[in-house]
Amino acid sequence: MNPRREAGFSLLEMIVVLVILGLALGLVLARGPMHSTRLDAQVAVRDLVGTLRLARGRAIAEDRPVTVALSANLYQIEGSAAQRVPSDVTLTGNAAIRFAPDGSSSGGVITVQAAALRIAVLVDWLTGRVRTREQP
Repeated sequence: MNPRREAGFSLLEMIVVLVILGLALGLVLARGPMHSTRLDAQVAVRDLVGTLRLARGRAIAEDRPVTVALSANLYQIEGSAAQRVPSDVTLTGNAAIRFAPDGSSSGGVITVQAAALRIAVLVDWLTGRVRTREQP
């Protein structure tokens, strides 16, 4: 064993490792971000249900009617900022749902659709209750 030789990595070994890491990183970046249309639809449904329940609560708390307006790619509580759904998700159904101060609503069905997934958001007219149901 040569006492002058120090333990460690040579420059060539370090370059080889950096090249391999660079290639692996290139493959990961070329793949792009993981994206799921099913997950996008489920997130859109959860956010829409939350907004509808918030509107109902606001109507009861403020003792005044509150409307949620909907279009194919966004929805909003009157007087609030609009919320956009992901580009691969569409909303169909009622153009607006109005909640009364007693908690009731105009009722309706909003369908959230993405690829092969359809989820119905149902708003009961008598109680204002918001629930979901996955459709085949």
